[in-house]
Amino acid sequence: MSLNKRWFRPLLISVLLLVGGLLVLPAPIFATTPDALDQNRAQLLTYVLKRQVENHFSGKQIDDDLSRAVFKLYIKQLDYQKRLLLAAEVEQLKIFEDRIDDEIESGRIILAPLAYRLLGNSIARSEKLVEQALVKPFSFGVAEEYETDPEKLAFCDTEAELAERWRLDLKYRTLTRYLNLLEDAGIKNPLKATPEQQKATELEAREKVRKQYNEYFTRLKQETLKDHYDRYLNAFARAFDPHTTYLPPQSKEDFDISMRGSLEGIGATLREEDGYIKIVKVIPGSAADRQGQLQADDVILAVAQGKEEPVDVTDMRLRDAVELIRGKKGTEVRLTLRRQGLKPFVVPIVRDVVIIEESFVKSVMVTEPKSGKHYGYIKIPSFYRDFESTRNGGAGRNSTDDVKAALDAFDKKQMTGLILDLRNNGGGALTDAVGVAGLFIGVGPVVQVRDGEGSAKVLESDDKDIAYSGPMVVLVNRFSASASEIVAGALQDYGRAVIVGSDHTHGKGTVQIIMDLDRTMSLRNMRQYLPLGALKMTTQKFYRVSGDSTQYRGVVPDIILPDRSRYNEFGERYLDYSLPWDRIEEVKHRDWPAFDRARLLGKSQARVAADEDFKEIERVAEAMGERIKHTRQSLLLADVVREREELQGLSEDPHGSVDGVKEDADKDADSTDKGDPTEKLIKSVLKDAYAKESMAILADMAGQQPAIAGKVGQ
Repeated sequence: MSLNKRWFRPLLISVLLLVGGLLVLPAPIFATTPDALDQNRAQLLTYVLKRQVENHFSGKQIDDDLSRAVFKLYIKQLDYQKRLLLAAEVEQLKIFEDRIDDEIESGRIILAPLAYRLLGNSIARSEKLVEQALVKPFSFGVAEEYETDPEKLAFCDTEAELAERWRLDLKYRTLTRYLNLLEDAGIKNPLKATPEQQKATELEAREKVRKQYNEYFTRLKQETLKDHYDRYLNAFARAFDPHTTYLPPQSKEDFDISMRGSLEGIGATLREEDGYIKIVKVIPGSAADRQGQLQADDVILAVAQGKEEPVDVTDMRLRDAVELIRGKKGTEVRLTLRRQGLKPFVVPIVRDVVIIEESFVKSVMVTEPKSGKHYGYIKIPSFYRDFESTRNGGAGRNSTDDVKAALDAFDKKQMTGLILDLRNNGGGALTDAVGVAGLFIGVGPVVQVRDGEGSAKVLESDDKDIAYSGPMVVLVNRFSASASEIVAGALQDYGRAVIVGSDHTHGKGTVQIIMDLDRTMSLRNMRQYLPLGALKMTTQKFYRVSGDSTQYRGVVPDIILPDRSRYNEFGERYLDYSLPWDRIEEVKHRDWPAFDRARLLGKSQARVAADEDFKEIERVAEAMGERIKHTRQSLLLADVVREREELQGLSEDPHGSVDGVKEDADKDADSTDKGDPTEKLIKSVLKDAYAKESMAILADMAGQQPAIAGKVGQ
């Protein structure tokens, strides 16, 4: 490959050679200024990333279409809330909308430094507008509205419009603080606060918001040109698909942060997306998991240390937000979260070291009180495997062996059926997805893995001994992803189990590899540019034995139950530039004796329609759906107080009881109770509306005479 010498001349590189897959840059590179160092590093990274993404599964070309996708993502990262840049400034940047492919090809990046300068000026302007808006008290008796969804906003045309947007934003935040302060002071009805209380509280709330935004602008002004190059390169990577990302050196450590082991924290995996810090996964057994309110896709708006003032983390770099969230065991961190359909709410978490034991398979035999029938219940939080121990000759704990041990421990003669709970299981080791499926189907294909060139490999179970062959329900929800979708899809394709749960699983049917970019090159005389970071890239796709991809659509259950999160946009289909669903050739496999799924569905729907727990879940789902539709927030005090009262039922259970477990006074006690864990698990399962309905479905299955299935999926 030849390169244009004009753009690469600052690097003083005359020859580029590819040797054994390594990029060899024999000539020394000189950078005379910090800006030149950043520019040269960005040029080097551009070339390396361009080479690597040629192997992306999608086969996307670096052309004008990709350029427009990169630009859209880049602007989102730059000013997602549309509170900094004016429309005219965005238009200045828009001339690059179909030129980014040319920048990538040449390595000469102009957009990032231009945006850096524009944003620097806009930050200074917005800082003044905020200060002006906070000079005078806000009146909460004026009927005004604030749009909370940035997607519905356009960039402001004039500075006056921008000032008004900031004023409404600041009034909204001050009103929220105002109500919280009155509540903390024991004033139950904010409408009955005395004039003196109103005045003093409004001033205190406004000062807290002022401090919050002073810190916010300080952080923005600390961003460097290097940060903007990194943002640009990440937008380039993400345009290929949502799981392909450029990880700068710091983010390489902080991306997918698992606060576990010797690291003391809350136990959550985080990512930075469009200026927000999002929860990717709550680690089973962690402090956050035991607290019970955090869930995937929650947005962290602010972080407070104990009773200290919260720090706004909107538009904060991931590594900075992580520093605020991490802390010593036993200390409290308070996260202000946003979730679709709910007002922002605060979740207090006492930091701890993750209890690894809690992330392992849990199992119990449950006796249904009314019928006296016995059911096996196995919860798989993730598909884990200790590869390091295995490599070193040790046994190594894994989810396949643990599920088999649980099945062996059950008295199968007494069991009416088995519930395999894969809800909130974000995936894990592919080896164990195949292994666990094999415990129920025996020898046979489980999943197909296909690369971008169309070459497919079938992964098969070689387990000749079926650990359990009786009636079986698999519970899933929208947070069941990747490996858990492989297991659910295989058991559904074989007709081996009835899949029950949300309307679809997550739809994450792709495979990524992480490449350390420092290792892709021979970096002689280039130490000043290290470290370069890493690239996480999609290289393969999963397909079921039926030929259907698990990507995008996920697995659709045989029996769909009411879901509080029905109207929330959880899943691969809602992510920018996610790869599409498709199918390949079916793999031959044997069909298990099939149950009359239409009859099972009819009986389940009749029960659910009459069940009070599911009626309540449906009511909450509809209420949340209405909240999601109406994104304009009234700033009239009386309206906000009334809305808070109406949403009290939802805010008392802000995590939405994803597993359908009723919340009661025992919840907090259960989280720290030193009693018998088996009894606690039984109690939890018997409260779970979804598990109870699964038992009823299993009872229906036990009463049927299985027929031989004619075709998989019928």
